[in-house]
Amino acid sequence: MPANGLMSVQSRSPAPETVERLLSALTKRNLTIFARIDHAAGAASIGLALRPTELVIFGNPKGGTGLMQDQQSAGIDLPLKALVWEDSERKTWLTYNDPNWIAGRHALSSDSASAVKGMATLMNAIAQEVTSGS
Repeated sequence: MPANGLMSVQSRSPAPETVERLLSALTKRNLTIFARIDHAAGAASIGLALRPTELVIFGNPKGGTGLMQDQQSAGIDLPLKALVWEDSERKTWLTYNDPNWIAGRHALSSDSASAVKGMATLMNAIAQEVTSGS
């Protein structure tokens, strides 16, 4: 796990398609999509340029509530988020917070270990599905 907790996976698809694949993967897993924030559109609205950068906030109260009951401060990192962005070489990336990093950041107890493991497995599967391009 990187020191900053960010997991980044390069996508084989352009940013707009990667976002659509992400939304589809979340919907297929019955996760609630709480918000989509198009940072590039926000920048354009004030006359500034920004490569494609879109944040999707999603989750499941059943999964996150237990973590917040363990340590309420975990609510700053929940619901989960995924950022789809394009770098200066026009490569598209999916970046998210590693649930294990979230657990460490908030000193979650061993009571939360199975939920954190499940979240990490879920995020890895979503990332692989969304970025594979197939």
